[in-house]
Amino acid sequence: MLKKTLDKNTVPVLDVRNLEAVYQMDEGVVRAVNDVSFTIAEGETMGLVGETGAGKTTTAFSILRLLPERTGRIPRGEIFYKGENLLKKTPDEMRIIRGSCISMIFQDPMTALNPILTVGDQILESLEIHNIENKTKKELESRVDELMTLVGISPARKNEYPHQFSGGMKQRIVIAIALACEPLLLIADEPTTALDVTIQAQVLVLMEELKGRLGTSMIMISHDLGVVAKTCDSVAIMYAGEIVEYGTAKDIFEGKVHHPYTLGLFQAIPRLDEDTLRLRPINGLMPDPSDLPSGCKFHPRCVDCMDECRDGKPYPYNQNGHRILCNLLQREKRV
Repeated sequence: MLKKTLDKNTVPVLDVRNLEAVYQMDEGVVRAVNDVSFTIAEGETMGLVGETGAGKTTTAFSILRLLPERTGRIPRGEIFYKGENLLKKTPDEMRIIRGSCISMIFQDPMTALNPILTVGDQILESLEIHNIENKTKKELESRVDELMTLVGISPARKNEYPHQFSGGMKQRIVIAIALACEPLLLIADEPTTALDVTIQAQVLVLMEELKGRLGTSMIMISHDLGVVAKTCDSVAIMYAGEIVEYGTAKDIFEGKVHHPYTLGLFQAIPRLDEDTLRLRPINGLMPDPSDLPSGCKFHPRCVDCMDECRDGKPYPYNQNGHRILCNLLQREKRV
């Protein structure tokens, strides 16, 4: 089993290199993730941003080796957790790693919990599976009480069922399950999407407090740039299975150079300081992953598209670690 200790000066918590993930369907091959690379250091939160269908959740499932057995596969790439390649682990080794070393908050709290088990039993299950210190049942039950208190729910409610909780409280239970074994890496897949704005704020504050207390690294998957700006240290913008822009939160939110897709996402955000009644959406739709366009995958929707964008793969622009996959920036740089 992997140790949880980590020397932050030598090995990142997560190092994803040239990852590809596909789904083999009757209609053909769906290329959901294409040549994705990023690293996450100890205590760092990285935002993974993009429209629905960009490949964010498939990237997360690939890290945890949770792609569907019959249809999903990873034909290329490496995923290093603390220097060890997860793609070379056996199924039994991955079962130990999931929950103990890497945990995930799944997208919808309304369906993430088992309706026929009490919330206390669902938290306890994770503790029992990873009970490497052979704690007694009483000690594990005490840990359940601690976790419920930690996420702001009275332990007196641990014998209640999911339908007896509100959406926000269900999300807190899901967070308690994910953090039960104090993992070094937490993947949060749109943890606030199904919640109203007041509960969203409470959940984000809770996650930040727990992250600071436990020293956990995090991948925050979201299409909400406001959430990303509030919580993340670095940001990866995904489009059609590729990371088209990657940098620090300052690069993304304060920088002057961006991928046209990133600019489109910013322009689609409602602003109170502009006298306009209409948003400025990105024209067109995300391409079909089973029939991706040639060249730059964004070129059919890009207002600045050039001839060279339709043919070859765009050349990466890199300035002090701020990486952008766009031919337009290379032309400006040459000029």
